Amino acid sequence: MKKITAVILPDGKLGTVVGDVPELKENEVLIRVSASLISPGTEMNLARKRRENPDPDAGEITFGYSNAGVIVQVKGDVKNLKVGMRVAAMGAGAAEHTNYAAVPVNLVVPIPDDVTFEQAAYLSLAATSLQAVRRTEPKLGEYGAVLGLGIVGNLAAQLYRLSGARVLGWETIASRTEIAHRCGIPHVTDFMKMDAVSLSREFASPYGLDFALFAFGGNGEKAFDEVKKCMKVSADGHAMGRIVLVGGCRVPVDGGAASGNLDILASSRTGAGYHDRAWEYGRDYPPAFVQFTTQRNARELIRLIAEKRLHVDPMTTHRIKLENVAEAGDLLIDHPDRALGVILEMSRGDC
Repeated sequence: MKKITAVILPDGKLGTVVGDVPELKENEVLIRVSASLISPGTEMNLARKRRENPDPDAGEITFGYSNAGVIVQVKGDVKNLKVGMRVAAMGAGAAEHTNYAAVPVNLVVPIPDDVTFEQAAYLSLAATSLQAVRRTEPKLGEYGAVLGLGIVGNLAAQLYRLSGARVLGWETIASRTEIAHRCGIPHVTDFMKMDAVSLSREFASPYGLDFALFAFGGNGEKAFDEVKKCMKVSADGHAMGRIVLVGGCRVPVDGGAASGNLDILASSRTGAGYHDRAWEYGRDYPPAFVQFTTQRNARELIRLIAEKRLHVDPMTTHRIKLENVAEAGDLLIDHPDRALGVILEMSRGDC
C-alpha cells in the first residue's frame, strides 16, 4: 500500500510522487481519499509562477487542501470520528491531492450518505467563502456585488442570497456566468463589455450597494474605482458600505475623502482555528466567545449541500484521475474559459 501524491514540479507542470502511507500522529485520522478539488486560484497561481520563472533547482511542492473519503484508521482522541465513516477534510499539508491523507481531528467532518465525495471536496473553498460572507455581515434586503465568479465568488454569492441579500455578479468569462445561473445566481454582468457601474446602480436603485466582495486575483485598481461609484452615499456625499477582499487582488486604498466612510476588510482562511495547531489537533475554543470555528462553518456547509440549498455540482467541469493530474494543471492554467471545478478521482489501484 503506497501513498500517491500530486506535486507541482520545478517547471510548473504537475505530476505525482509515490511514498509510504503516513503514520498517524495523536488525534489524527487516516482517510482513504475518493475525491479532491483543485483550487484554480491559490494552487494554480503557484504553478503559474513556476511556469513563468522555472528554477531547475527548486524542489517539488505537494499541494491540495480539500478532499473527501472514508476513514480507515484513527489514533488518539478523535472525538466522534470512527473507522468506516464518510468524511470531508481540509487543511494545507493535510487534506492533499493524494489517495491517503492524515488529517487532524478538528479539520474533519462527517458527511451524510446523500452528499457525494465529489460535493464534499468543495468544503475548504466553501468555508473560505463563508468566512468572507461572515466578515461582510450581510443583512436581509441589502444589495451587494461579487466581483469574480470563480468557485469562491460563486459560493459566496449563493451564501449572500441565503442570507437574504440581493446580489449582482461581475464576471468576464461566459462559461462562469452560465455556471452561476445554474447555481441560482440570476444577475450577472460582464464588466468588460457592459457598463457595470450603471447596471449596478440600477440593480441597487435607489439605495446603492451596501457591500462588495472582491473574489479575484491580480490588479484590482480599476475594479475598486468602479465599485466605489456604486456604493451607497450618505447625505454629506461620502461613500459608505463594506468592501471585502477575499481574492488575491491588490487595490489602492487612500485615506480621507478619497475613500469616504467605506469599511474595507480583508478575509482569509476558513474561520477561527485554521492554522492554530493546538485547535486543529483537538483543543476547542469557548463557544460563548468563538461562535463560528472552522469546524462549525464546515458542518453548516455540508448541511446546506445536503439540503440542496448550496449548489456545487454545476461548478464541476472536469473529473480527472490523480495519475493524470498534469492534464488538470494544463487545463486550468491554459483554458480558464473551459475549466472551473476540477475534481481529482482516485483509481481503485491507488488504494
